Amino acid sequence: MPPVPITSKGPSVALVPAAREPSAALVPAGSVGSAAPASSGAPTGSRGPGEKLLVRLRRAIRARQYSPRTEEAYGLWVKRFVRFNGMAHPASLGTEDVSRFLTSLAVEGQVAPSTQGQATAALLFLYRRVLGWRVGWLEGIVRAKKAHHLPVVLTRGEVKSLLDRMEGTAKLAAMLLYGAGLRITECLRLRVKDVDLARGEIMVRGGKGAKDRVTVLPRLARDPIAEHLGRLPERHREALREGGGRVLLPAALVRKSPGAAAEWAWQWLMPARRDWTHPRTGERLRLPLHESAIQRAVRLATKRAGVAKHVTCHALRHSFATHLLEDGYDIRTVQELLGHQDVATTMIYTHVLNRGGLAVRSPADRL
Repeated sequence: MPPVPITSKGPSVALVPAAREPSAALVPAGSVGSAAPASSGAPTGSRGPGEKLLVRLRRAIRARQYSPRTEEAYGLWVKRFVRFNGMAHPASLGTEDVSRFLTSLAVEGQVAPSTQGQATAALLFLYRRVLGWRVGWLEGIVRAKKAHHLPVVLTRGEVKSLLDRMEGTAKLAAMLLYGAGLRITECLRLRVKDVDLARGEIMVRGGKGAKDRVTVLPRLARDPIAEHLGRLPERHREALREGGGRVLLPAALVRKSPGAAAEWAWQWLMPARRDWTHPRTGERLRLPLHESAIQRAVRLATKRAGVAKHVTCHALRHSFATHLLEDGYDIRTVQELLGHQDVATTMIYTHVLNRGGLAVRSPADRL
């Protein structure tokens, strides 16, 4: 989630200083109470954000140890904001320009509330953390309408039918998505050391909200994982002989133990087939399998199984939670396994339990 907090009522309220000034504008730090930059924008040919601003943005994000996905998303939103304002530099823009952009996302772009919220968080981060400006209230934003959708849940038979039509690493990943309730990114970022076959546990590290948690390793997946791990060491040794075999590590571990990048325990459970060359260092690194490969496999298996539902990788996680509740497990247990911060998030699965229409008997059944 975006690391800059947004109120639950939507993105119309930005971060507000402890002592709020009457001016509802973006105010440069050290200029409390001064007028905001002109919001009419610079000439069309004025300089865009340029490399320097984006580099500063990335540096600020990495200094706070936000995820690579957040870094990528924030960079894209800043570029989109600049293009929307005729390539004017963000420092020459004001609150009205930010509000117009966010409103256009809802009115013209028809984006989801979460998308508009992420864009808001990206711009607030830019002005507050990179440009060093105080951020006041953002007025007049049209908020994206929040739709209340129930999750897509498969029956146990549909899950089995889908898994029976998958093979290889994609099938192994699908087993963990359903059997352990993992998000697709959590599944593909598992390392060898995170899977404990003896205890039947999976350690999810750096999940949503940068939190670690333990979840169940399904018995269905234990033998396939053991066989999978039996094939990987030789591939790893061959990669080391060829000058590769190193993986990306957490920044703190790189400084403390740089040699860990080549150690077996830190290798990805589901590595990509080809190495990746780091653009800055030129180092050959191995990345985890890309999520699009699993997504394609799930779509194809759904079609082959004839399941007439919009099945995604996340639908397997939804099915995991719903089936646990159907089996009588406490909702707090399910919350911990899923890694939800608030039990209210987990409560949505109580609305899709297989109880025959919420245990209501239709009057048509009495005819």
